[in-house]
Amino acid sequence: MTAVLVASGAFLMTLLGGWVAQHIGDRRHLVLGLAAGLMLGVVAFDLLPESLRAEPGLLLGVPAALLAFVLGFLVLHIVERSVAIHRGHEDEYAAHTHHLGSAHPHAHPHGHRLAPADARAGRLPGIGLTAGAALVGHSVLDGFAIGAAFQAGGTVGVAVAIAVIAHDFADGFNTYTVIRLYGNNHRRAAALLTADALAPVTGAAVTLAFTIPTRLLGLYLGFFAGFLLYLATSDILPEAHSAHPSRVTLLCTVTGALFIWLVIGLA
Repeated sequence: MTAVLVASGAFLMTLLGGWVAQHIGDRRHLVLGLAAGLMLGVVAFDLLPESLRAEPGLLLGVPAALLAFVLGFLVLHIVERSVAIHRGHEDEYAAHTHHLGSAHPHAHPHGHRLAPADARAGRLPGIGLTAGAALVGHSVLDGFAIGAAFQAGGTVGVAVAIAVIAHDFADGFNTYTVIRLYGNNHRRAAALLTADALAPVTGAAVTLAFTIPTRLLGLYLGFFAGFLLYLATSDILPEAHSAHPSRVTLLCTVTGALFIWLVIGLA
């Protein structure tokens, strides 16, 4: 039951992320930078070491847990490329300047989009719904990861829960944002946000029904570490640094990673 109670924190954080997406001003980059640091710390200081301890076997000379780690990274990358979850926020990025050898710099949006966001949104609401549904599915895996981590031990469970809860803030933020970006109304966005918030609790509850074998658990933790690293480095951090000076955001990321190091060290 501990895993389900902890997953309830992910439920609340997802809803908070969606609420912030509607109301936050110019400070979301700091929250996202901190979330990325927390996720990086959990991957490096807890998930990978624990997965290697649980599954020490080798496959063609490479630790199987590390192969699962790379597989997790690649699976999410392929899924995002396939269903357009990774919308990239090019139209939200700050303009940058190219001098092009002339006296007058040439500024243009980072993403080189040919059509404005409103034109895309009016034609592609299905992409927003598909992306939102895929994020809901991913959040079920977040809850499953919490339950699996608590089966590995209390310390692992707490560390993974911190990472998942931090990540689910970004998930809620992104779920609401991407659905609205592609022209869906507030009601649809709120419905998928609610489903996304309930998903971690569902995933954690599933793990109460069975005990995961130790070696399989090691592979899963490695796989989930790859998921987290991909989200932190190719989704959350680029969004955090997209339109703001990077120094304070970078400090938040470093603080998040150091905080997880402290948590693991004290535990």
